[in-house]
Amino acid sequence: MARIAGIDLPKNKHMDRALTYIHGIGLTSARKILDEVDLPYTMSSDDLDGEDVNRIRKVLEAEYVVEGDRRRAVSMDIKRLTDLGCYRGRRHRMGLPCRGQKTKTNARTCKGPRRGASRRK
Repeated sequence: MARIAGIDLPKNKHMDRALTYIHGIGLTSARKILDEVDLPYTMSSDDLDGEDVNRIRKVLEAEYVVEGDRRRAVSMDIKRLTDLGCYRGRRHRMGLPCRGQKTKTNARTCKGPRRGASRRK
């Protein structure tokens, strides 16, 4: 099992899908990385040898912000918005969607479980 950027890649998956388990790497980025290191997308993650893992690591370190640094950057961006008090920051603070979605019937992930009429006593 290969370990890249502190993440164990899943077994028996194609490399383009396995790299998406790293926070900050999507499918498009994974395919660009594999193109740079000359590996096929359909190569199994079990078939990686040490040299392939090192080449992928070098590309990730040189060009991408992943895992802990990426999570820290995102949380700092959200904190900056909430400190500014802008519209998006207020929506983050209230736990509501901040990209224009309607909230009358949807947004259950943000708003949490429903509070029905029976709980209003």
